[in-house]
Amino acid sequence: MPGELPRREPLRLLAGRRPGPDAYDADIIILSLNRPAETIEAIQSARAQRGGTFHVNVLDQGSAPEVVRSLVRTFSNVPYFALYAVAENLGVAGGRNLLTSLGHGQVIVALDNDAVFADNWVAARAVRAFSHRPDLGALGFNILCEDGIHPDKFSWGYPAGLITRFKDKFDTTTFVGAGHAIRRVTWNAAGGYDAAFFFTWEEYDFCLAAIALNWKIGYDGSLVVIHKISADARIGWSTTRMTYFVRNRLLIGRKWGTSWFGLTPRMLGYLIKGLRNGRLDATVDGIRAALSTAPPARRKMPKAMRRYLSANETRHRGSWLQRLRVEVLGQINADR
Repeated sequence: MPGELPRREPLRLLAGRRPGPDAYDADIIILSLNRPAETIEAIQSARAQRGGTFHVNVLDQGSAPEVVRSLVRTFSNVPYFALYAVAENLGVAGGRNLLTSLGHGQVIVALDNDAVFADNWVAARAVRAFSHRPDLGALGFNILCEDGIHPDKFSWGYPAGLITRFKDKFDTTTFVGAGHAIRRVTWNAAGGYDAAFFFTWEEYDFCLAAIALNWKIGYDGSLVVIHKISADARIGWSTTRMTYFVRNRLLIGRKWGTSWFGLTPRMLGYLIKGLRNGRLDATVDGIRAALSTAPPARRKMPKAMRRYLSANETRHRGSWLQRLRVEVLGQINADR
């Protein structure tokens, strides 16, 4: 399957069953790593979705035995559901690749295990959005804070100036993993996630591959997810997140033909950001990791892709000076 990480540990089906051969609207996928109460709530929210035919697929990636037993106990006899487990953490990218390969719904709806759908019709409306736009490859949801009112600014993966439009619809160049949907045809064509990324930037990397194939990426503020931002099992800025963040973004630049010399301003910007936020060591580790990684296969940006990126990303981010102020000098939250 596209982008799937080779399985180093056997995949086990712990509860439920794999989807049958008949066509259905969407797979709703959730990755699990501890957070038992939040994960159960996320699964219940997914199973409560109405207005279509859905199969909920959950992959546990090394939770404590008591957490796994709790999930099995809670969901052992529910329909249209499957709980799988592997013994190790494959990462967000690798885990979602594997979990996506276990279903065949026309749309893949993903939900973080510390999030819930705001209502029971989000998945159905997402599926309908794809039917209305044949060129739509992926769709980002509106990620709100736990109060259900304000946007989760730490999950805003779009140009900062657009956050006032969090209730609107617009075309963009990425989506946020906490809540999103992907057309399966697009997933297959673009090759899934780069499993080597493990965590961070895998969505943007996938979207660039899709855009190069003339798919559009959308954001729909009417599709709402409530994000609880659980601290349990989160890869925080204080640990390895900054390293992955820097490494993976530099590798994306290399994928699309930017030389190391061309990436120098970005590396300098990340060093400034790391120094300002007390993450200089992690930033340097990220740059070293990128430099030591075998160069990814180069891809050429078609003219249509360049126009799309310019219209839906570059113009919103402003000048280099504005981007330096917002993206580099901006303070990161120590808890994320």
